[in-house]
Amino acid sequence: MSKPPSVLITGAGIGIGRATAHAFARAGYAVMVTDVLENEGRAVVASIKASGGTADFRTVDVTSTAAVDQTVADAEAIHGRLDCVVANAGIAHRVPLDQMSDAKWDETMDIDLKGVMRVVRAAAPGMARHGVGAVVALSSIMGVAYGWSEHAHYSAAKAGVVGLVRGLAVELASGGIRVNGIAPGYIRTAQALSREHSLGPEGLEQAASFIPMGRVGEPEDVADVALFLASGAARYITGQVIVVDGGLLVGRY
Repeated sequence: MSKPPSVLITGAGIGIGRATAHAFARAGYAVMVTDVLENEGRAVVASIKASGGTADFRTVDVTSTAAVDQTVADAEAIHGRLDCVVANAGIAHRVPLDQMSDAKWDETMDIDLKGVMRVVRAAAPGMARHGVGAVVALSSIMGVAYGWSEHAHYSAAKAGVVGLVRGLAVELASGGIRVNGIAPGYIRTAQALSREHSLGPEGLEQAASFIPMGRVGEPEDVADVALFLASGAARYITGQVIVVDGGLLVGRY
């Protein structure tokens, strides 16, 4: 009996990462759930197992090369191979430019951009040995088309993810590895609901008024696109960043 395909998802304890873990589990993947939020991550694993799926948890800080490398090695040892990586872990803290320290800038870059590179760097050799693999990296409309006041570091990091996707797609294609990205718009997550760092509940609901589809996105709206990009249905797609925003970028003028 052949083993199910496997996926490693960073930041899978909450929000888009959690929805993505459940989407892949429902599709028959063995899921390696990783997060710095241990309780939340273990709860996702428990929920997947309760539904008959296969999942494991590792506490992973994507700023740690050693932790990322070990977790990828663990996933390969458990499942025999790693078929997909969803690099989702990220932070978005509101910091005006005149209060922007080098440390805060570097923290955001280290998690939101370099963290993506670390997990792909670790996973790519194993994927190439098998001649197939898929990478999905999370960017944002703030890294594709929007500027975000008091979040310049976040926008810069997420724009960097777009460049990383394009560069890695070309570099890794000969090994059978496809690299794509997703740029979510306004999605109902803990980040977007934060009054301190984002829109807050009221602001998020107001956003629906200028989104052509008339609603804020749900984490599952993004998760299903990640699953598509990992699947054989996307076999000839690489180096692309898919905007998932309910028509916001094309409709707000």
